[in-house]
Parts: sequence; structure tokens; C-alpha cells
Amino acid sequence: MSVLDNFDQWKDFLGDRLHQAQEKGVEQQTINQLAYEVGEHLATKVESHNEEEALLRDLWNVASEDERHAMASIMVKMVQDEGTVK
Repeated sequence: MSVLDNFDQWKDFLGDRLHQAQEKGVEQQTINQLAYEVGEHLATKVESHNEEEALLRDLWNVASEDERHAMASIMVKMVQDEGTVK
């Protein structure tokens, strides 16, 4: 089972990666830019595996570039308290 199959597992996975980046001193602006790039990749190259991902893809596809950056930043905030390493 892939982390993409279950939205809660996906959030835990992202939370763990976020915490690892923060522990290594990666700046928030860089984290947000990486989140934007991941969002762009997922929206254009990866099939949705659940309803949440489908909704995020639909929102991403109708959003302007500024709105996409805002969505990426919001996703980072959403997973801040997720993951197995907090």
C-alpha cells in the first residue's frame, strides 16, 4: 500500500518530511517552494488515489499561480502536527 492510497497516511508522510527538513535547518520559504513543486507534480503527473487528492487536484487546476503558492503553504501548515516524529 502506497502512502498515496490513504490521505491520513499521506499527511503523516508529509509531516515526517517537514519535520526532517526543519531539523536540518531548511528555511520556511524553501519548504513552501518545495511544497509548491510537489503540488505541481502531483496535479500534473500523478493519478488521484482518493477523494481528498481528487479535490486538491481540482482546486489546484483552477487556481492561479499565487493561489497555488497559497495552497502549498496551507498544506505545509496542515501537516505541521502530523507524522510519527514531532
